[in-house]
Amino acid sequence: MINEKMINLEIVTPEKKVIDEAVDAVSVPTAKGEIGILPNHAPLISTLRSGILSYTNKGTTESMVVSGGFVEVSTDKVSILADIAESKDEIDIDVAKTEREEAQKLLGDWKGSEDEFEVELERLEKAQARLQLTSGK
Repeated sequence: MINEKMINLEIVTPEKKVIDEAVDAVSVPTAKGEIGILPNHAPLISTLRSGILSYTNKGTTESMVVSGGFVEVSTDKVSILADIAESKDEIDIDVAKTEREEAQKLLGDWKGSEDEFEVELERLEKAQARLQLTSGK
């Protein structure tokens, strides 16, 4: 049974269950902005945007990059279904830098459709989140 001052965090990608544990607090990048979630949070469902998700447990904060998918919050549970959820150790910095540079170049000279622009913008945001996490900033 979960302590009433904790909230269960579950993060799942198509490949695996990344985490399933009781935590003190969660910060999630959503389509409407960054949200902080504590136990007894109001229920909500939102799409994720690429960014850094962090959670605190017993004074220790862990972070990872998430992108694509949804977050669902209930009174005692945060469920995240993400396309990717990567820890700092799983990120290839050189690949992230290349992705960022390619996306910035394409977006700087954009001539495509709005939908294609959104895809490239998401690629840029994902690369920037990866680089932010690996730099520790």
